[in-house]
This record gives sequence, C-alpha cells and structure tokens, in this order.
Amino acid sequence: MTERETEAAIRFGILGCATIARKVSRAIRLAPNARLVGVASRTLEKARRFASENGFPEDAHVYGSYEELLQDPEVDAVYIPLPTSLHRRWVAEAARSGKHVLVEKPVALNAGELQEMLAICEEKGVQFMDGTMWMHHPRTAKMREIISDASLFGNVKWVDSAFSFTGNDDFLENDIRVKPDLDALGALGDAGWYCIRSILWAADYELPKTVTATRGSVSRNPAGVLLSCGSSLQWDDGRVATFHCSFDANLTMNLTVAGSRGTLILHDFIVPFQENSSKFSLSSNTRLAEMALGWHPFPVEHHVHTDLPQEACMVSEFARLVRSIKDSGSKPDQRWPDITKKTQLVIDAVIASIDKGFETVSL
Repeated sequence: MTERETEAAIRFGILGCATIARKVSRAIRLAPNARLVGVASRTLEKARRFASENGFPEDAHVYGSYEELLQDPEVDAVYIPLPTSLHRRWVAEAARSGKHVLVEKPVALNAGELQEMLAICEEKGVQFMDGTMWMHHPRTAKMREIISDASLFGNVKWVDSAFSFTGNDDFLENDIRVKPDLDALGALGDAGWYCIRSILWAADYELPKTVTATRGSVSRNPAGVLLSCGSSLQWDDGRVATFHCSFDANLTMNLTVAGSRGTLILHDFIVPFQENSSKFSLSSNTRLAEMALGWHPFPVEHHVHTDLPQEACMVSEFARLVRSIKDSGSKPDQRWPDITKKTQLVIDAVIASIDKGFETVSL
C-alpha cells in the first residue's frame, strides 16, 4: 500500500476474537481502502494471540478490553463479531465513541433492539452496515441486472431459499448459536437471516404482507433454541416465497428466483464454491421442445470473476461510505440500515407465527 493509499485508508479495529473475525480481519487486509489497526478482547493475552495468528501489522494495537479500543483516536471504524446478545450495548458504545459500525449478523434479538442501535448510529452520524457478505459479490450485482430486465426475466413470481449445515456434537452442545443467553435466535438468526435477505433482495426490498411459519419445519434443542425452521411469505400482488434453514441437514445454499419470463438458480449464494470465480444459471423465455423431448433454449451459465473475495468487497464498500462521510461531511447512507431493519422485521414475524401456533402474521 502506498503512502497516499495508507492516508486515505479507513482504519479498522475489531471488537472480539470470534472465528468469523479471522475471515473479516483478512478481508480488511485485502481491501485497498482499509487498514487493520487494532483488536480487543476481554483479555490482553487473547487479543495478542489473535493478532499474531491472523497477520495483523506489527504496529497494530491490542487491548484487553473493548472500551480501550473504542477510546483509540486512531480507529475510524469497528467490526463487531460478538454474540447477538451483546450487540445492543457495543453498537451503542461504538457509535457514542464516534466509530463507524460494521456488525455481524444476526444484528439484534428483535426489531426493538435494532431500532435503538440504528437510532444512536444516526444520531452520532456514523455509518452502519451488517455483515451479510454475499450481497457485495459482483455476482449479486450481475443477478440484479438480469432480474431487472423485463425482456429477460419479466416480473418476479416466486422465490425459494435454503441454507442448512449439519452441526456436529460439539457444535450442538457448545457453539454460541445454540445458547439462549448468547444467540437466542439459533438457526433462524444465523442461517435464516441469509434466506430472508435473499428473498427481500429478489423482491427489491418490498416487505411481504404476511408471514406464516411452517409447522413441520421447526425443531429446538433442550434449551429451546431453534435448530431448524421454515416459512412462507406472501405479497398482495401474488408473489410468494419460501425458505428453510437448519443446523441438522447437509450443507446447502440454494436460491431460486422465478419470473414470468426467466428463472435464476444458484447453489452457493452465501459462500461461493470458489473464492474468485462464481456462477449462476439463467433460463429465459424457455419452453419445451417438440414432443416435450427437452428444453429450448437451454439454461445459460453466467460466470463472474472477482479480484477480491466478497468479504473484502464488503469491507471496501463500507470503507468507501465512511470515507465519504469523513471527507465531505455527508450523512451516512441509510440504505444499509433500512435493509437490516426489513430483515429483522421478517425474522420477528416468523417467531411471532411460531409462537402463535403457526398462524399467519401480518407485517
């Protein structure tokens, strides 16, 4: 990185040493407009070990408390990978310290908590973004271009999204995502967040009118945390969507978006099979061939290359927004907080539907 680029780079600190922070610390190092300057943990020893094992610069600051990092004037922005139950406090603390906030998903336990976080970020003039990485992949932009093309795709009619992975015994016993005091949303917050976001993305972020949890899809651990669930979403204009998420089925990341003229399909929408190259399938204006002996035309595979992994693209976009605020005094971009809020509202509706015996809930 040149001296000029170093001066322009947004300086990031990380609050916590969660496993996902390894991936994002690497992303900060890869992003051309970001610089990794510090990490904090509840113990200085853990912060030092994390910095040493994850390629932090030699001059990076390490702290034995989150408060110390937030007081560091050399930190412009923080990434928060803490358990969901701690986000409410530390997003607020970061915003009050003037730090821009990139926070891991799920962001909050409910929409009320989230609104408190977003309000303090807006009041303090800091940028907020959640860590939904796939949204920043160039493939996502290419897919948006296609489903916005009326001649290729028509109008979105239905969406189906699924994210599952099989948690081993250690995961199901000890991971924070199955602990009611740490991440009480369980599979819905962790895996379902991605599914719901993909559905909203396909619907151009128009909230559904109703949400109905699927009765047979729900399972819980002995502590009451969701290990699997699903739901259907409906819009007034006839669009429908379904999703399923779980910690007890083989790794699956499928997304299908069907329009009146086209169908888009991918099998790795959250984490691409390959870091720098990804693909998706598009069928457009398709019909059955003579005597229904095949399809015409065949689906087309679109390949999208990226020089940066999607998490580095996310960091780069966040840093760009922060730089705009710092250089021009502009207000934070509200698009990202608004998308987070809509995702959380659907999660709340799914929970409400489950709690009401799988009744349909209106948004």
